[in-house]
Amino acid sequence: MKIKAAVVDQVNDPFVIKDDIELADMGPTDLQVKLVASGICHSDEAIRKGDASLGYPVILGHEGSGIVEKIGAQVKNFAVGDHIVMSFYADGTCDNCLKGMPTKCRNYADYNLSGTRPDGSDHFQENGHHVSDMFDQSSFTTHTVVDQRNAVKVDKDLDLRRLGPLGCGYVTGSGTVLNTLQPRPGQTIAVFGTGAVGLAAMMAGKISGCTEVIAVDIVDDRLTLAKELGATHTINSKNEDPVAAIKKLTNGYGVDFTVDTTGVEPVMVSAIHSLAQGGTAALIAVTAKNITISSWNDLCVDDKKVIGVNMGDSIPQVDVPRLIDFYKHGMFPFEKTEKFYKFDQINEANADSVSGKTIKPVLIIDESYQPEA
Repeated sequence: MKIKAAVVDQVNDPFVIKDDIELADMGPTDLQVKLVASGICHSDEAIRKGDASLGYPVILGHEGSGIVEKIGAQVKNFAVGDHIVMSFYADGTCDNCLKGMPTKCRNYADYNLSGTRPDGSDHFQENGHHVSDMFDQSSFTTHTVVDQRNAVKVDKDLDLRRLGPLGCGYVTGSGTVLNTLQPRPGQTIAVFGTGAVGLAAMMAGKISGCTEVIAVDIVDDRLTLAKELGATHTINSKNEDPVAAIKKLTNGYGVDFTVDTTGVEPVMVSAIHSLAQGGTAALIAVTAKNITISSWNDLCVDDKKVIGVNMGDSIPQVDVPRLIDFYKHGMFPFEKTEKFYKFDQINEANADSVSGKTIKPVLIIDESYQPEA
């Protein structure tokens, strides 16, 4: 089947929309999906510019939402016409998957970051040549084929254009807090970077009952939105030292938890230094940067911890519906971070994401889609 897709031919190239991409045939547990929309994530940009690589040419995108067009013979719980959000693939059979930890699937990297389908076959080709995929999904396309394990069914009365980022950015930020850090009511959290991931983490801190929810950024407009979404305090780290400001807000102690979504070296270090005794810093940005800290002075003396978290330790089929429930109750208004772009505006949308002009660009791939009244 020939489809239209946005392709990056070489590292640092712009996206080029091509209409001659060949889509793989379906397997018995696969869904063929007509894309309605896709969020743009900073992970897409990291791969486009070569901070990480799936091999080139590549079709990026991993925050897709769409409508099921066909199902394989062994598909369960999905039907033609279902609305879905797509996320990562995990096999469900390894020991970690069986323990309920699909983000720690033993073959996670091979399945999602190798540029091929889980069985090693091509997801896409151009003129008979391999084109790499992303997350066994590649949502910068008009159509894709995914395994049923990539998909989360959502209610048809929801605006499908808005939901794709729930499959990565929003579930990563919120899951880092709700699943991994698990703050108790009355504890405190600071989030560094108020992009989509950071704001999701911040809203999850509020949902968890944190009494101090501190947003740190260098863009005043983003900090204003963070306040609207539940931050108790905001800090512009261009204007003041965030570590000193955070300690001033917490009786000199620091916060129980920090989340860094920037991947910027001094910011990641500040996230560690802002912790109270016994605190935990989650550094979750896709970044090529490294940090230098003293294991004794920065960690051991105050019993601090630094952790990495993949995809918010999420189970998409559990966590995405939970976020939708929060959204319906007005507790997770993620739509306030989004701005729609046409598919052929992908390079503009990506540039706006990189510059911070738009927090969560969403490409409308099927402009004929209309949400149900």
